[in-house]
Amino acid sequence: MDNSSLIKSPIAAELDEFKKLFDTSLTSSNFLLNEAISHIRKKNGKMMRPMLLLLMAKLYGPVCPETLHAAVSLELLHTASLVHDDVVDESTERRGQLSVNAIYNNKVAVLVGDYLLATSLVQVGKTHNYAIIDVVSRLGQNLSEGELLQLSNVSNLQFSEEIYFDVIRKKTAVLFAACTKAGALSVGVTDEQAEFARLFGEYIGLCFQIKDDIFDYYDSKEIGKPTGNDMLEGKLTLPVLYALNSTCDKAAEEIAMKVKDGSATSDEIARLIEFAKQYGGIEYAIKTMHAYKEKALSLLETLADTDVKAALVAYLDFVVDRDK
Repeated sequence: MDNSSLIKSPIAAELDEFKKLFDTSLTSSNFLLNEAISHIRKKNGKMMRPMLLLLMAKLYGPVCPETLHAAVSLELLHTASLVHDDVVDESTERRGQLSVNAIYNNKVAVLVGDYLLATSLVQVGKTHNYAIIDVVSRLGQNLSEGELLQLSNVSNLQFSEEIYFDVIRKKTAVLFAACTKAGALSVGVTDEQAEFARLFGEYIGLCFQIKDDIFDYYDSKEIGKPTGNDMLEGKLTLPVLYALNSTCDKAAEEIAMKVKDGSATSDEIARLIEFAKQYGGIEYAIKTMHAYKEKALSLLETLADTDVKAALVAYLDFVVDRDK
């Protein structure tokens, strides 16, 4: 059985219920809104976060309506953040197709994102669970803080790994952590179990983002975004940060500062990508990602062997080994 089948096997029925609830949550009488949402849903992604939430819930008990509403809420909030991120980053592509702001304009994209966010709040309210509502509310705060931290880092003259990890914790890892914690909370767990779930999700999220960042150093139509896109948006990720800090190459540092202020040319970005590869940046990022994977696996080692545990191990393997 491949990883995808292993992951879905314990939650196949629950995943179908999630999809039905997700679909029914996005109904509106507004033609433009429905058109934009239909465009977004052409590429729904792999449903990685809802599957993780459902698995974590099932680790502790049977999936219930609270679980499903929490899963829909978090997926809607995630989708809203992507729509807004594309406006902030001036990105014209998302999941291999044109972004909402590219098809319409920034005004429409912001309003569509706002609608998705509001619908997320409606869904989390239906959990009638204050702890889950708190998780979703704090997630919204963290996602905004992460985006602002990334923007403010442009003027930082240092090439800081610490800031990089602060950003990816608040932009990516916190979402996975919210999914695992909300899933556990939906079936009634102790504070210790909720923290276990949150930490496991955070480790997965860190692996996921580091892997995503590595993709940006290679050519691939499968990924859904062009190589060097992060640098085009002024972002310096782990591979190039490591290379810069381990070599003190002044020419590379000058290009890196131009990346930050948005003045780097395509040729300069290509040179910086090759610099990161040449000086071990990719290998370092892979090593760091695997270290977080091992931390996540060490948490799972404390659990009894079940089909859900096997699915969580397969989930980790997929995050680290995926090719897009």
